Amino acid sequence: MRYGLAIGLILLAVAGRLIPHPDNFTPIMAVALFAGATLLPRIAYVVPLAALMVSDLLLGFPLDSMALVVYGCLFASVAIGQWLAKRRTWTRTGFAAVAGSSGFYLVTNFAGWLEPHSLYAHTMDGLLQGYVMAIPFFRNSLAGDLFWTALLFGLYEVGYSWLKSSRVKPTQLAP
Repeated sequence: MRYGLAIGLILLAVAGRLIPHPDNFTPIMAVALFAGATLLPRIAYVVPLAALMVSDLLLGFPLDSMALVVYGCLFASVAIGQWLAKRRTWTRTGFAAVAGSSGFYLVTNFAGWLEPHSLYAHTMDGLLQGYVMAIPFFRNSLAGDLFWTALLFGLYEVGYSWLKSSRVKPTQLAP
């Protein structure tokens, strides 16, 4: 069952990047967080890695230093999900999604600014300008991450409750 869930998450993340969507409104970060919270570690890290590699290949994105930064941010979200796994509440899950989005925004924009041919001057003003110019993308990322996180964890809870309530209890088998 866990492998089926992992494959389903990979397919969702790939499809979410391939179908038309508002900039950065994809399920990939939520999938990484969810995988970390629900799957074994050896599987959880493979899910966003496989999803990103397949979708990057299909989109024609290069495997460069920025791609490695993005992959690292997704691995950080898996780790946040692992922290969340044993202490999951809706509030903590929301904060975990915000932490993943915020970390991605801060790290990737800093890494982009560090690039030798950055769009922004290698000064504090250039760094600040890069962060300011990325706010619309951050807004979409945050909205998407919160939406997809609520959807994934919500469906998981509904499914878990349904399975739990539909199981035959030993006392129901007694005459």
